[in-house]
Amino acid sequence: MRVLAMVLLALSCAATATAAGGGGGAELPEFREAPAFRNGAACASAPTIHIAMTLDATYLRGSLAGVLSVLRHAACPESISFHFLASSASPARRLASLRRALAAAFPTLPATVHRFDARLVRGKISSSVRRALDQPLNYARIYLADLLPRSVSRVLYLDSDLLVVDDVARLWATDLGPDAALAAPEYCHANFTSYFTDAFWRRPEYASVFANRTRAPCYFNTGVMVIDLDRWRAGGYTAKLEYWMEVQKQEARIYELGSLPPFLLVFAGEVKAVEHRWNQHGLGGDNVAGQCRELHPGPVSLLHWSGKGKPWLRLDAGRACPLDALWAPYDLLRRHGARDDLLAAVA
Repeated sequence: MRVLAMVLLALSCAATATAAGGGGGAELPEFREAPAFRNGAACASAPTIHIAMTLDATYLRGSLAGVLSVLRHAACPESISFHFLASSASPARRLASLRRALAAAFPTLPATVHRFDARLVRGKISSSVRRALDQPLNYARIYLADLLPRSVSRVLYLDSDLLVVDDVARLWATDLGPDAALAAPEYCHANFTSYFTDAFWRRPEYASVFANRTRAPCYFNTGVMVIDLDRWRAGGYTAKLEYWMEVQKQEARIYELGSLPPFLLVFAGEVKAVEHRWNQHGLGGDNVAGQCRELHPGPVSLLHWSGKGKPWLRLDAGRACPLDALWAPYDLLRRHGARDDLLAAVA
């Protein structure tokens, strides 16, 4: 009931909140300071967990909620270091506003903002089923090994439309085995062939890429990935991903879904599988209608609103899906005239 009350309060202030959804030239909305989460005595020997997320105006509200969820459920929150990827195409004024919003919400957060050179992908992106998937920053995850310092040998990449409701250290500790560069939940029941066009499957020189994989290729969602950056660099995976983007752009239209298919082409069948609980994805519906979805069966450690529907937009519009109520308590948007104690449920 307490969560539902928060949602109703959010909806009563929708006129103010709607301003947070856009990524245009308007000033960013104000955000409240999140509760401070501290390490306990048992964290003295805890490893530093490196988490990478994107940072832009359109998804800022989601990014801040995601950070809050990570810290809230971490046993050693002060041992987490965040790396935010911001587009070099953003004007200096907008980047400064993003930094201020981040600092206002998390004044003591160990965080670094890395500038992603959007020119690296502008000539390689082809149109997809949803405009948001075509934005250069959506491809920044391909360049993590170049953007992050060499001292960072492992990183956890998280999309900006999710909540972590478990100790992220459990995901960080994933054993990648002797060879894998990437770990993620796999979904082998999905129709893998549907992620590529008929033009792809008709050409043996393309389809044969999966012939010698360790296992049968399966779909995985790139919004939650544990990446060994040393192995990534040694394997030249950035160049391999760029190759398939160039094939798509210059030779044949072989896929429709933005940055996901290149990852499948390079890694499917070689991914270290992670429990499904770490990516309950698809809560944003499909890429066209964004209809409401239910959770997959089984335990939940991470809720992911992948798809068209984002919880903050649906809440503001008064068309929230049932599961969006779980996201609302982590929303740090400051609503003028509203009580400022909405974070009590997560503090």
